[in-house]
Amino acid sequence: MNAGHEQNLKFFNLPFSSKRSSIFLFVITFLLFLLLLFRVKSFDLFSLPSISSPPEAELNGTRPILNQLVTFFPLKDLKFADRPTSGRTWFMSSFNDSFDGGDSQYLYFPSMTSNGRFLCISARDVSNGTRNSYALAWPEALPDGAALLPGLTFVSDTFYDYDNLWHGLGALLPFASWHQRKQCVVPARWVLFHRGELRTTMGKWVRTLAEATIGEVRIEDFGGSDGRGGGVACFEKAVVFRHNEGAMRKQRRREVYAGMRCRARAHCGVVGDRWEEDSMVTIRLTLLLRLGSRAFKNESAVIGIFERECARVEGCRVQVAWGNNMTFCDQVKLMRETDVLVSPHGAQLANLFLMEEKSSIMEFYPKGWSELAGAGQYVYRWMADAAGMQHKGSWQDPEGDQVECGDVVDQHKCFGLFKDGKIGVDEKYFTQWSATVLKEAKEMKLIGNGQLHIPSTSCLCM
Repeated sequence: MNAGHEQNLKFFNLPFSSKRSSIFLFVITFLLFLLLLFRVKSFDLFSLPSISSPPEAELNGTRPILNQLVTFFPLKDLKFADRPTSGRTWFMSSFNDSFDGGDSQYLYFPSMTSNGRFLCISARDVSNGTRNSYALAWPEALPDGAALLPGLTFVSDTFYDYDNLWHGLGALLPFASWHQRKQCVVPARWVLFHRGELRTTMGKWVRTLAEATIGEVRIEDFGGSDGRGGGVACFEKAVVFRHNEGAMRKQRRREVYAGMRCRARAHCGVVGDRWEEDSMVTIRLTLLLRLGSRAFKNESAVIGIFERECARVEGCRVQVAWGNNMTFCDQVKLMRETDVLVSPHGAQLANLFLMEEKSSIMEFYPKGWSELAGAGQYVYRWMADAAGMQHKGSWQDPEGDQVECGDVVDQHKCFGLFKDGKIGVDEKYFTQWSATVLKEAKEMKLIGNGQLHIPSTSCLCM
């Protein structure tokens, strides 16, 4: 062994005095361990156990601390004002969404992401969402004066409203999907917001659809009718949708629309498959017209064109209706009896999902829509595709009312001058277009032995 290696070994050898110290420390440590063990055993054998504080007493001590940890934030976060409907949105902006395969984004409380805490809301303002607020609170330490509302609560925030058929349907769709996926659960209450502002009503059509497809609708007004005095309310369970249908995939939307169609028909007593009632292959064309904005200038001329073309197709029948004087169930029945829907752009077209799948839609616009309306002009085309219908195109009046934007630079403001214009008539185009659509509908029915769809099965949640 060389000298260098011997020096390295000597470096790790302890001197004699160090060895004695180490042995001494080991013996002392061992004796202390034995003494401690003896004391513990003696305590277990000869001492009475101490009486611990009851859980309630411990909670009373920690409640003030937990209460102080409850922090309220504005429901409407103006930091996201430039992108209110994208990403997190400005509604409850501190939370990230959860996803279930193919469905819309949502928030659920209590959950692992909320650390078991309840959602609490203080909301009375109907004009400024920044004055309404939300927080998370432990079940054992709710905010002072807060009421705990039992059961499941549906919480909705929409950028639009709950009165218009199209807007309201978009807000309902994710809740109908949740209802279908979660063993047909019915909420104890609904809490509605529009851009963080409290809403306490739904339009009649929207509310009836919600009750037909989900169950009884009770809208929370935070008015203190239960003694809360309009204070803070915390929810035992709450699901929040703030993107309408959001990221819901097309196949899932089709399934949800089918379930809603079935439930709406059952609610209205419109049951069975219509094709079974037809003694022959029948094409039913419906003109669903409007009064006032976006109405046809010459309704009788438009009706005459479609009646004439329908008469040239064996088994074709024409129905004419105005959505403003029909009940919800009237509209459900009418759509069930429609294969080809002819209508101006407007909320009445939200009924299209109530038709049989593969039915056809023909849509009409006043002048200015294709240039100024933006993506909004395509909503019923997208809806038709999602619901399994066939959108057969649209026609815009090339002439229309003589309106000039003048010094108006903003496209949205300029569109406001055209939005509710009347719609003219192009007899030649309408004749050719209707003939083509009716021919295609007839051929499809012949291929399907008189039906445009697969016969429906029993409704979900019935």
